Amino acid sequence: MSEQEAAATNEEPKIETPTENNKEVKENGTGESAEPVAEEKEAPKEMRAVVLNGFGGLKSVKILKKPEPTLNEGEVLIRVKACGLNFQDLMVRQGAIDSPPKCPFILGFECAGEIEQLGEGVEGLAVGDQVVALPEYRAWSELVAVPAKYVYKLPKDISHLDAVTITMNYTVAYILLFELAGISQGKSLLVHSVGGGVGQAIVQLAKTVPNVTTFGVCSKSKHEALKTANSPIDHLLERGSDYVSEIRKVSPDGVDIVLDCLCGEECNKGYAILKPMGKYILYGSSNVVTGETKSFFSAARSWWQVDKVSPLKLFDENRTLSGFNLRRLMYAQNGADYVQKTVQEVFKLFQDGKIKPLLDSTWALEDVAEAMQKMHDRKNVGKIILDPSLEPKPKPATPAKGKDKKKQSSEEKKDSSEEKKEEEKKEEKKEEAMTNGDSAGESESKGKENSS
Repeated sequence: MSEQEAAATNEEPKIETPTENNKEVKENGTGESAEPVAEEKEAPKEMRAVVLNGFGGLKSVKILKKPEPTLNEGEVLIRVKACGLNFQDLMVRQGAIDSPPKCPFILGFECAGEIEQLGEGVEGLAVGDQVVALPEYRAWSELVAVPAKYVYKLPKDISHLDAVTITMNYTVAYILLFELAGISQGKSLLVHSVGGGVGQAIVQLAKTVPNVTTFGVCSKSKHEALKTANSPIDHLLERGSDYVSEIRKVSPDGVDIVLDCLCGEECNKGYAILKPMGKYILYGSSNVVTGETKSFFSAARSWWQVDKVSPLKLFDENRTLSGFNLRRLMYAQNGADYVQKTVQEVFKLFQDGKIKPLLDSTWALEDVAEAMQKMHDRKNVGKIILDPSLEPKPKPATPAKGKDKKKQSSEEKKDSSEEKKEEEKKEEKKEEAMTNGDSAGESESKGKENSS
């Protein structure tokens, strides 16, 4: 329509404007189509994590930057404030545990912190909740995504540090004593590795039952620390000694319950010291961990040292053998609901003041190798904790190696030669001064003689 026609009909003339579909007017103004601009993707956020690069010694454990986890359905994202170190972490590092994941992977089975995000389908938890979690690996990191069924909301009076000190250890101890052993008033109990986190949890829980007698076995070096901490152990025995004879001096008939986390020859001793109607429970195999790396000889020896007991023998002797593996119960045998109820019982005991967890030490993530070594050497008394907020210990300065050493020695030689030259110059100046002094004296004496 022309402008005249538009004016005649009192209509505004239509002005064509560039649109996305208008190919004549181009974005770059040159008549050529503009190239699409690729959007810059944000680099994935990273976090610190304790990563196992390969099964073996402590050198395989590294602190690395890893991408922050993404949530799947039914998971929660936790900002980690504290992590628990347990003996099974040492076994995982060595590859001495069944069905470990492929390396590299993030270590750790226990952590506490604050929920930052919820996945689809999560109920009963909210962003901002303070929680403790028992995931299958990946706990030793600044952030971890955990299935909600392995996450437990903390009561207000339980801190993150308290949570990782009590949750796994006291849950294991509770199931051992009250579910499997059926401990009751007047019973007697033998506990191995009583200086560790689970050992302390067992004797404390046992003392919530009236008139229970506890025999605890651990390294001699821990005895004084346990006495100072007022650990409720009635008879403290030395690891490696003839503790069976010592027990029989106090209780000639033996004990009602044996809780063994060592395996090997201790199985036979434990079974032999049971009273009729007694119960022996194996819940660990730490005797397999003898060196820094996995030893097939140690594993084979632990297996062959154990006598094979037939059901008929148990029938004749009125004894019970059983075992407990929390990890397999939770992750392979659908025991998450059962464990959830037990954790709540443990929290209640803590709130009522019936249990007081014993904390050994707290370490930065970067010092995890040193913390692991302490547990490996069985020097910890109570629980060892990793805290992502802690600064690592300063590392001692290491002497220069190789070329640096040669460079250092050459520089030292250069410095010494320069010092030697300086000394020589000083000596020369002294001699010149003395010579000048002598000649001045001679000329003065000659002048006097001439005047006279």
